Amino acid sequence: MTALTDLTIREAADRLRAGEISSVELTRAYLDRIAALDDTLQAYLTVTGEIALEQARRADERRAAGEDDPLLGVPLAYKDVLATEGVQTTCASRILQGYKPPYTATAIRKLEARGAVMLGKTNMDEFAMGSSTENSAYAVTRNPWDLDRVPGGSSGGSAVATAAGMAAGALGTDTGGSIRQPASLCGVVGLKPSYGRVSRYGLVAFASSLDSIGPLTRSVEDAAILLGAIAGHDPADSTSVNAPVPDYTAALRPDMKGMRVGVPKEYFLAEGMQPEVVEAVRAAIAQLEALGAEIVEVSLPHTEAGLAVYYIIAPAEASANLARFDGVRYGLRVPGGELIETYKQTRGAGFGAEVKRRIMIGTYALSAGYYDAYYLQAQKVRTLLKQDFDAAFEQVDVLAAPVSPTTAFRIGERTDDPLQMYAADTLTLGASLAGVCGISVPCGFDSEGLPIGLQLIGPAFEEARILRAAYAYEQATDWQRMPEVRV
Repeated sequence: MTALTDLTIREAADRLRAGEISSVELTRAYLDRIAALDDTLQAYLTVTGEIALEQARRADERRAAGEDDPLLGVPLAYKDVLATEGVQTTCASRILQGYKPPYTATAIRKLEARGAVMLGKTNMDEFAMGSSTENSAYAVTRNPWDLDRVPGGSSGGSAVATAAGMAAGALGTDTGGSIRQPASLCGVVGLKPSYGRVSRYGLVAFASSLDSIGPLTRSVEDAAILLGAIAGHDPADSTSVNAPVPDYTAALRPDMKGMRVGVPKEYFLAEGMQPEVVEAVRAAIAQLEALGAEIVEVSLPHTEAGLAVYYIIAPAEASANLARFDGVRYGLRVPGGELIETYKQTRGAGFGAEVKRRIMIGTYALSAGYYDAYYLQAQKVRTLLKQDFDAAFEQVDVLAAPVSPTTAFRIGERTDDPLQMYAADTLTLGASLAGVCGISVPCGFDSEGLPIGLQLIGPAFEEARILRAAYAYEQATDWQRMPEVRV
């Protein structure tokens, strides 16, 4: 019999509905799994065991009273960049150590209303700035497929918790690839919704024009379930779009008949592409064709400029957003005599090296002498990048490409080379800059047994399209596996 912690969200919901298991029983199984593995994997920053068991007990009571919901009593994990009332929310930074928000992020509130159980808060790159989860102030998260390798980032903890059976699914955030890339490196499904599809209220901002909240799961159906639960307009978030939320699970079909799939040639020419990644993704595209899709080569001509554009716009927005951490209102405070010295001492002690680097880059780009040359120019090129996607989607329904140029790299391999680390985002940041949706779905393994992801990109607010394509591919293949974690 399948272990309780191996169940997908849908499978767990079916067993809960049938009365074969209780939410308390399921939650205890996950908490036991966390206790057994997390000292090694370091996926969690905070485990909320007591809260989880109380929520599970209430979920069982609701089900006994006749309620039914695919998320009722299902244990989930949340990236520690999402506010949780009364529960420490650190963004993996010393500057927020001990901070307990007085409110909960809208996305989590929606899940709680459906009866989901909170197992805890997951590790991440500090303030979501990174591609490896090595920038956390508290721990380095390890990839469950190979403990010497990174899980990707910045949502590495959420990806690992999902992949290793320490949560039925999780929420992450994606600014330039931070859901899709760790999903690819850990062999799970990761979906970045369109900008504005999911409320950002309660998300500690990194780059306000780029940040998106989305699910990491062990199946495409589970991603559809979670997205359907968190999507929708929120008056508390002015960037949330008031657009209808379809039933995403209804879009799931086992074929691709009538769909045109674009293959952007530039995404296979990125510097440092691992041949096994190219081979696996090409094979996945051939499978889409076998499922009835028409394959069309397309061009996104400004792709090469994307990396530079992203690393001007995102740090610029970060420098503004992170100005609020001043040692006065909340979080760490390092007294320094005069107020300005307190600011300096607090920010110097509280922020890690990568956060400081990006604040300085962003502040420089926004400075009076360089604003037009850097930030304004980057925004103009961002418009060109968006136009590339608009033109492509006039020809095709979805785009298919790699997620990451390589499989998971070794811990410490890129920490002294920021430019090499930033290059990990080359194939994901375009969709973020354009505000469109994207999903990573497992599509193979390299010669060392490390997972590879297929990226499917769709127009804004057309998540149903990429879910359909991802589901059809998933159902026709057998890449959905869980790692054997050796602790």
